[in-house]
Amino acid sequence: MNAAHLEKLNDRQRSAVEHGVGLPNGAIGGPLLIIAGAGSGKTNTLAHRVAHLIINGADPRRILLMTFSRRAAAEMGRRVERICAQVLAGKAGIMADALAWAGTFHGIGARLLREYAGEIGIDPDFTIHDREDSADLMNLVRHELGFSKTEGRFPTKGTCLAIYSRAVNSEQPLDEVLRAFFPWCAAWDKQLRELFSTYVEAKQAQNVLDYDDLLLYWAQMMGDAVLAEEVGERFDHVLVDEYQDTNRLQASILTALKPGGRGLTVVGDDAQSIYSFRAATVRNILDFPNEFSPAADIITLDRNYRSTQPILAAANGVIDLARERFTKNLWTERESAERPRLVTVRDEASQANYIIDQVLENRESGTLLKQQAVLFRTSHHSGPLEVELTRRNIPFVKYGGLKFLDSAHVKDILAVLRFAQNPRDRVAGFRLMQLLPGVGPQTASRALDAMAADPEPLTALCAMPAPPRSGDDWTFFVDMLQGLRSRGAGWPAEIGEARNWYEPHLLRIHEDAEVRKADLLQLEQIAAGYSSRERFLTELTLDPPDATSDQSGVPLLDEDYLILSTIHSAKGQEWKSVFVLNCVDGCIPSDLGVGSTSEIEEERRLLYVAMTRAKDSLHLITPQRFFTHGQNAQGDRHVYASRTRFIPATLLQFFECSAWPAATASAAGQRDARQIRIDVGARMRGMWR
Repeated sequence: MNAAHLEKLNDRQRSAVEHGVGLPNGAIGGPLLIIAGAGSGKTNTLAHRVAHLIINGADPRRILLMTFSRRAAAEMGRRVERICAQVLAGKAGIMADALAWAGTFHGIGARLLREYAGEIGIDPDFTIHDREDSADLMNLVRHELGFSKTEGRFPTKGTCLAIYSRAVNSEQPLDEVLRAFFPWCAAWDKQLRELFSTYVEAKQAQNVLDYDDLLLYWAQMMGDAVLAEEVGERFDHVLVDEYQDTNRLQASILTALKPGGRGLTVVGDDAQSIYSFRAATVRNILDFPNEFSPAADIITLDRNYRSTQPILAAANGVIDLARERFTKNLWTERESAERPRLVTVRDEASQANYIIDQVLENRESGTLLKQQAVLFRTSHHSGPLEVELTRRNIPFVKYGGLKFLDSAHVKDILAVLRFAQNPRDRVAGFRLMQLLPGVGPQTASRALDAMAADPEPLTALCAMPAPPRSGDDWTFFVDMLQGLRSRGAGWPAEIGEARNWYEPHLLRIHEDAEVRKADLLQLEQIAAGYSSRERFLTELTLDPPDATSDQSGVPLLDEDYLILSTIHSAKGQEWKSVFVLNCVDGCIPSDLGVGSTSEIEEERRLLYVAMTRAKDSLHLITPQRFFTHGQNAQGDRHVYASRTRFIPATLLQFFECSAWPAATASAAGQRDARQIRIDVGARMRGMWR
């Protein structure tokens, strides 16, 4: 077979693409781990591997490709089709069902659960709760058990859900999770066990699954030897992207799918494992080779196509100090005389002014605002910068905030569709009924109780008398649900029916109804891209799009805007010029992330991820002092910070070190030193008061 489609790959990429392909008698190769460094062409390599499998005879319908977003899966599919079309021109039909099994872990799980519902004892008509809906249901159960009225401070609904989710995804006992991550909740161990048990019962009674159930039920299904073999045999090849971001539950699913490792490829970078707060564990990728016998082959992609060599030298220096990692040193042919800048500024105000001056200078030199990004460890770190950007009329967009589906009006419409799909979904019904005039929590609860007690919940709803103060709104509500349940209008016209019912309530509830109506029209356009109501609800809940209306700044009012982003939200992105805020201990690493060695190591990886987003120019900024508001007995005061421990003196050779503004740096240092002596003296005296 002509291999012209591989000519643009470098040697390491080509080795990864060709591994185990074309073996005698159609044999399938053993397990493969591709360690793909930042900017090394990971996506291109994975797409070529999938295409190369198909070109060499693999059935695309028997390839399972799992990514961490639906958009990534769609992009991967488009790349694979382009490559295959070039090589297989004239062979009609071979790509008709290309990558029918490409998606996220959660999306694939939902699909398999519906398909095998009868064999695992669940109703295939289940609906899926997003995080907010799950927290609401957790809160309902919390109230019913009386835990909201305890004398002590019982954990909030969000904390309870976080505890539950971590225990499920990390496969750790509850007492270990509480001790390690939620020590202030350890005293409630017994009550939390009762809460979680009742929460599970409530979900089963209402025929709903939450995010964690999609993995948990799938893992339980794979615990059955017969089902595991049946599902595993459906796929000749299983490929997983971003493997460093998987949790224990996902790893157990993977090894159950391919216990011998045949046909299994995982791609990732241990140096970019930064999602432990989602229960992801770097151990999955570090331990992967030895999960199989013989051990998995390892191919490392270390040629970087993004950054200049000085930026890579500094980033390599930072990650070289990690305690445990796969050895690799990124390199590039992009030489440059400009080293990354390590800039000391007096305070956060100086930091903001330095960044804005540099950003505007870059813009005058031809670099658009949107080709520049300011990254930070935590969202609130950008506050002083946002104020100054606004004052100086510089547009910006901030990532890491609300998502499209978190807005109330969009959640209302989705609740309509979910309740029509599954009338036992108590959270959706509770939300909808309280939109009606004259219907409060007690009335809604009584109606939902009556529905739950009837084998035909919608029939029970139709038979109920309208609440006294609801007027015709109750009748319209019931009629609308019946119409959607009957599917008379068909999809996607059903979402138009839901919107027509909802708009009068939107106008009554929200002052900015016209702006919100535009979001609902956008949602309707999105819905047209899905084949059914079930598919729409499942995929939109699992992988929601960002909402432009929920981003900070005013991007729609200007053709160019500066990017502000948390480091977590910046992963996978790149910009010509990158500024990293607050490169000091207490911020990177976060003062909340230094409780254990593993936490400190993840904070180091966060800085590495931030640095490797830069293509041409990188600025790490270290303010000498911060102003705190009433966080100690001495009230508002300045506190002093030192350069992040992840850039010790031995690494300064990789940076151009400077102070800004240079003319006042010496005097500022003298004033700061005097202030330190005053603060220390006050602290010592305060110890004995």
